[in-house]
Amino acid sequence: MSKTFRIGDIVTAKVTGVQNYGVFLELDEDTQGLIHISECKHGYMDNVHAFVKVGQEVTAKVIDVDEFSNKISLSIRALEKLDVPDFPQRIKKNRKRYTPSIGFSSLAKKLPIWIEEAQEKFVKDKNKS
Repeated sequence: MSKTFRIGDIVTAKVTGVQNYGVFLELDEDTQGLIHISECKHGYMDNVHAFVKVGQEVTAKVIDVDEFSNKISLSIRALEKLDVPDFPQRIKKNRKRYTPSIGFSSLAKKLPIWIEEAQEKFVKDKNKS
């Protein structure tokens, strides 16, 4: 490597190759770097070939330098500003469903009548025996 690249450096380089998994950049005469498909842009990307072309100048950020294999990982996504609101999104409250008020009140009204009927039946059955 003729020039030392550090993590965080912003480089402008020419695209030398495009593969399904990423984009290769020529950083200098002796050094190439790779922009993985996940580092091209925020969100889903299905076709790298439509994103960049061979020979195009691209600005990217160095996100990793492997000292043993001399591989340099780059990112275009790290330079893009992500549109995130400054304030948290308001939480939507679910509206309460309308439920008719039937419940046990109808049973409470009928209970004294049922008790009276049961007592009358009990007395009749007792008188028969």
